[in-house]
Amino acid sequence: MRLASYNMRGRPSFGAVVGDGIVDLRGRLSRFSTLLEVFRAQALGEAKAASDGVRPDVPLSAVELLPPLLAPEKILCIGINYANRGADYNVTNNPKYPSMFYRAPNSMVGSGQNLVRPKISEQLDYEGEIAIVIGHDCKHVPKESALDTVAGITLANEGTIRDWTRHGQFNVTQGKNFDATGGIGPWIQTEFDLSKPLRVITRKNGEVIQDDTTASMIFSIADIIAYTTSFMTLKAGDVICTGTPIKKVKADPPVWLKPGDTIEVECPEIGVLRNSVVDEK
Repeated sequence: MRLASYNMRGRPSFGAVVGDGIVDLRGRLSRFSTLLEVFRAQALGEAKAASDGVRPDVPLSAVELLPPLLAPEKILCIGINYANRGADYNVTNNPKYPSMFYRAPNSMVGSGQNLVRPKISEQLDYEGEIAIVIGHDCKHVPKESALDTVAGITLANEGTIRDWTRHGQFNVTQGKNFDATGGIGPWIQTEFDLSKPLRVITRKNGEVIQDDTTASMIFSIADIIAYTTSFMTLKAGDVICTGTPIKKVKADPPVWLKPGDTIEVECPEIGVLRNSVVDEK
């Protein structure tokens, strides 16, 4: 099942993506007003029952996709989590623990919506990655059962304003939280097999610029969940972006995203997250 949030004729809703259309679930599951509420109620079974065998109410082309979960309590991100990517930062050893930071929900847009290059910097960069959605509140989760906490997978372009990741001495938060600089979606896939590697491919204007699988991750998804829940409670609907692969194209000086560029992040088991770049007005 693929679950999406969207605007239809100015009305926010959520539903199940079936083929090239959407089965609207807001009317069919009237006790929920958002997809996040469905996750928090652990009502994915209700969503599936309400959409199975139902003809789509509206074509995908007629809606504006939004971030699948509009206001999760947490969007956690894992930094430098693919083998060899540390070379981009002159780091040669694998760390003992994951590097982590937060993103605010308003820093990310849905598939088809525009990424905004801010007035204050031209250094808008891309980071294609797999993101997971937590299915129930959990803490102190053993690695052996950590994957059982995952209710869905989606894609992220964890867009970054590079020169702002070093404004503070010890953090990257500023450069990761400019409004509308990242993308997430296009939907949440609830049927998946995390025991097998997931491939993530990033394209800029059609050119492949990242291509790797989660088998190259330093910290696996199970590692990340076990570590995170050792110090905080993960809530249903929380999102974790699991890190980005090394870039295939390296330029000196770097080439940043500019208005008119299109970035696509793809995983065959999920779909394609697609965003174009515009300048801040």
